[in-house]
Amino acid sequence: MPRVAIAAKALDKWFGEGEARTNALRQVTFEAYFGEILFIVGPSGSGKTTLLSVISGILRPDGGEVVIDGNSIWQMDNDALAAFRLARIGFVFQDFHLFGRLTTLENVAIPLILKGRDWNDALNEAKRYLEIVGLANRAQLPPIKLSGGEQQRVAIARAIVSQPDILILDEPTASLDGDTGHAIMEFVKVHILNDKRCIVIVTHDGRIFDMATRILDMEDGKLKGIERGEAR
Repeated sequence: MPRVAIAAKALDKWFGEGEARTNALRQVTFEAYFGEILFIVGPSGSGKTTLLSVISGILRPDGGEVVIDGNSIWQMDNDALAAFRLARIGFVFQDFHLFGRLTTLENVAIPLILKGRDWNDALNEAKRYLEIVGLANRAQLPPIKLSGGEQQRVAIARAIVSQPDILILDEPTASLDGDTGHAIMEFVKVHILNDKRCIVIVTHDGRIFDMATRILDMEDGKLKGIERGEAR
């Protein structure tokens, strides 16, 4: 039996007040396992990104619990949660969130700097991860000089440079053409996934559904069903 990486238990999340109050997550419960790529799919506004934010420790739920590898993250104080996220969770945002005034290499080194690593050591380690994603020759360029697919790979390198157990990607192919998007997902599956890492991806891009180990369908803040087994 695969080891549970993430256990979400009866998650609720509300936004707004009065008549504008909306229920973004409604008793969401699921498990994700080490060694798999789990897709969460559904239409825009269905609660997918909210769910990612809750399970990654960014957005506090109004009800329920998130347990990551046996650690109930929302019972931690703010400092402990920040340290846990830095050590255990890598997050790739939909619009990459790369810093325009830094080089590609410096962007990748940021998580290591935040963990207190020496600047030169951090850059050397970041260089190794740029090699892993095939961008060593782009190390000194600013992000604006990179293609969309290259920026996505830089964001992935930054997310994994601290060797997190959990990698979360929000709409990783939304701004990419079909060939580039599929190449990015193939790269993640071949080079990033291993039996000690869990990858959770939110997407509504049907072109990459075949890359998933399992798929959860989401609508109106609820999980409609779970497709188990190997990718379609």
